Amino acid sequence: MRKLSAIHLSAFIFALSLLCQHTAYTADNDQFQKLVTSQVEKLAGDFKFTEGPVWHKDGYLLFSDIPANKIYKWSPDTGAVVWREDSGKSNGLTFDREGRLIACEHWNRRVSRTEKDGFILMLVDSYKRKRLNSPNDCVVRSDGLIFFTDPPYGLEEREQEVEQNGLYRLNPSYDAILLAGDFVRPNGLAFSPDEKVLYVADTRQAHVRIFHIDKDGEATGGEVFFEVPGPDGMKVDKRGNIFVTSSEGVAVFDDSGERLGVIPVPENPANCAFGDEDEKTLFITARTGLYKVRLKYPGADIRK
Repeated sequence: MRKLSAIHLSAFIFALSLLCQHTAYTADNDQFQKLVTSQVEKLAGDFKFTEGPVWHKDGYLLFSDIPANKIYKWSPDTGAVVWREDSGKSNGLTFDREGRLIACEHWNRRVSRTEKDGFILMLVDSYKRKRLNSPNDCVVRSDGLIFFTDPPYGLEEREQEVEQNGLYRLNPSYDAILLAGDFVRPNGLAFSPDEKVLYVADTRQAHVRIFHIDKDGEATGGEVFFEVPGPDGMKVDKRGNIFVTSSEGVAVFDDSGERLGVIPVPENPANCAFGDEDEKTLFITARTGLYKVRLKYPGADIRK
């Protein structure tokens, strides 16, 4: 009888701990429930490690499969098909003002641009004549300035030449300008709707930092904005809510840094992107799968 009671007590304590965890990340349950308007749906699977989703206005999504060394194209009509072979084990992707694909080529240690004719142009692969580590994620401001993070994840056994794991900006001649070099593992990044604030994840530190970006692309600040376990890629909606892929799922914070809730995903997510005609679908790359969920507000698409 004592043994059975102990088991019941243990189960009660475990259930109570789960309840406490749940209430901890749904500080404003009503507000969070209004943000998410559907269940998470799986769109495609059997990949190796998906990353870097980005929506094209012509009605399709591009995303990386890093170990497979491919970029895939997904649309409702065709599903997922290979868009680029030998992608340099691309990671984060985005489009510039002209609709050209900007890719962080994880293995090639560079940021590239795919021209309209399909030619792949190297934009940057070094900082002060030393090879970059492995560019991870990137964003493009409305004036065309490119910002990217450079952790050492893709180095594997290769030498790390630059000392820092940094946040960079490309100047108009595509030279890398170091904005902050005090990260442990810089990862996903996203602009606020007004482009005055840049959020940057540090995965190893389990937090997201906030930088204030001036008209010339210079950064100040860099303080911790909020904590979240294993933050990776992120996006922002037009209300300023921040959707951060993490080891919990897609964690959601408002523009004051208050935690609103978590969107659970069947696999550990690595990145996300707004898309569809109304930009209210959040596409999520999560390990071997591609998923989507519908949201109340559209993404803050600064490319338009």
